[in-house]
Amino acid sequence: MTARACPCQSGKDYNQCCQPLHDGQPASGPEALMRSRFSAFALGNADYIQRSWHPGTRPATLSLDDDERWVGLTIASADQDGEHGTVHFRAVSQAPNGFNVLEETSNFVHENGHWFYVDGSPSVSTLKPGRNDPCPCGSGKKFKKCCG
Repeated sequence: MTARACPCQSGKDYNQCCQPLHDGQPASGPEALMRSRFSAFALGNADYIQRSWHPGTRPATLSLDDDERWVGLTIASADQDGEHGTVHFRAVSQAPNGFNVLEETSNFVHENGHWFYVDGSPSVSTLKPGRNDPCPCGSGKKFKKCCG
């Protein structure tokens, strides 16, 4: 089987990065859990997203938008203080009408040997890349030669 890059853009192969967490291994900290959740969104793994959500704030159901493709993740900061942590991130998604940026500071808690996403303060904005900017889809091409 050919190794593939992890969607969280850690630079590691998926099978050495987020896949073990998707398969049940505990995250080492809030940033690792955030990266694994992004990868789960990118891969359409709603079950993992729900399992990694704290039971006290987890929605009863979760449906992912089939028309939205998560293509980029940037971690601005990640902090851990004992059993609590925060991660400030920017995630880029591609929808039929263009690109959006979700920016959030997420709160995490460590309970029973596992980190859980609790909640966050999200904001969503439209991303309007310039023609000569790198394409937000992660292709490595200029926007005008790719999705522009």
